Amino acid sequence: MKSIVIHAARDLRIEDQPVEQPGPGQVQIRLAVGGICGSDLHYYNHGGFGAVRLREPMVLGHEVSGHVTALGAGVSGLQVGQLVAISPSRPCHDCKYCREAMFNQCLNMRFYGSAMPFPHIQGAFREVLVADASQCAIAEGLTPGEAAMAEPLAVCLHATRRAGPLLGKSVLVTGCGPIGVLCILAARRAGADFIVATDLGDFTLGMARKAGADLTINMATHADLLAGYGRDKGTFDVLFECSGAASALIGAIPVMRPGGTILQLGLGGDMTLPVQAITAKELSLRGSFRFHEEFHTGISLMRKGLIDVKPFITQTFALDQAVAAFETASDRSRAMKAQIAFS
Repeated sequence: MKSIVIHAARDLRIEDQPVEQPGPGQVQIRLAVGGICGSDLHYYNHGGFGAVRLREPMVLGHEVSGHVTALGAGVSGLQVGQLVAISPSRPCHDCKYCREAMFNQCLNMRFYGSAMPFPHIQGAFREVLVADASQCAIAEGLTPGEAAMAEPLAVCLHATRRAGPLLGKSVLVTGCGPIGVLCILAARRAGADFIVATDLGDFTLGMARKAGADLTINMATHADLLAGYGRDKGTFDVLFECSGAASALIGAIPVMRPGGTILQLGLGGDMTLPVQAITAKELSLRGSFRFHEEFHTGISLMRKGLIDVKPFITQTFALDQAVAAFETASDRSRAMKAQIAFS
């Protein structure tokens, strides 16, 4: 079978690897679609991010869907031929955090396509994938492309859960890539009343409007529009910071209401923050990292038609066009979510 393997920055190869057979409790899946994530782009463009660096060749990818081709012993609830979304979250269920149901903080996490541990955890961009049955969410009624969006949607649903009640709240989203746009959808589904989104590009801001943002602001040309929300100590109850840029977070603090909550999703390296301003406004700063059970919730919401991700799938490439797919996905002036069709 063919797999998409990163060897170093801008050294992406399509390689043949052996097909695995499912063991007890596992299923074999013929991959249909894989979405290119921001972390995949960091490996492709820079060989890693922050202290996380490639130290050996690694199969990329963790946003995937496919059709079940074989069932291992003891698997029930799944059938050959079904379309499933495959969660990349594979906690050990035995460490101290798993025993506290903090599965996304697992000490022995095997998250597809991650160079955080060594040896690296190989990813899911391969024509045939063997996964645990518990990773599979039945996605019938969705397209394979929609099903592959379950992973980034789960990231945003987890952040929405950590934000607390959003009914009637005012929300600011900084950074309108896939995570920012999906945070708009998730926040609105959770009852947010007023949503403003900021970015530096007109294409991504157009996608934010399509997702339902009440107002979008291009910070490269109209930063003063956001500053106006700083009157009377601020406007926004919740910030979803999705860019990973220190300037976005620092620029948002003056427009946060006292007692507001900052959700940091973007991973862009360490930041120097205005701690005194955060203290004086009694703001809560919360990290949001990955997800677990929210993956199945996201599939359920999409199957019920409560969240529509189709408008944000902007390109689909064939497997042999993988390099072109990564180049396009890196261009935020024309790509929101670029996907690769494996079959």
